[in-house]
Amino acid sequence: MRHPVLFAMVVWGFAAVSGGYFQEVAAAEMLFRVVDGKVDARIYNGYRRYHAGCNHCHGPDGVGSIFAFSLVDRPRDIEQFRRVVRNGQSSGGTSVMRGFADDPNFAPYIDDIYAYLQARAEGVLGRGRPKRLKP
Repeated sequence: MRHPVLFAMVVWGFAAVSGGYFQEVAAAEMLFRVVDGKVDARIYNGYRRYHAGCNHCHGPDGVGSIFAFSLVDRPRDIEQFRRVVRNGQSSGGTSVMRGFADDPNFAPYIDDIYAYLQARAEGVLGRGRPKRLKP
């Protein structure tokens, strides 16, 4: 360690660059955009689709019910979410959730529903009907 200042600068530079990289990666994984409490079209559509069918079991705004667990407190990764929504889920041979792969009201909008639930899970979107961003 003949050059502690140089070493400190290299470590600081790496931390600054990698920290920015990880923030970009985290932002890229978010499937939604919320600005001043208003949501993009994807979240708004996800809200509508969720409340057209999912809320009957998973509760209003994804908070859970006596029939199914919260999708906000225990979010799944997107691949697992897609698989369960498309194929359904069973427990010990008993169907717990039917699949929606053939349902034209849900299958094409799985990512929108996920974006809505992701925004709720991240705490950037509260309960109730969200306000839309102007296009």
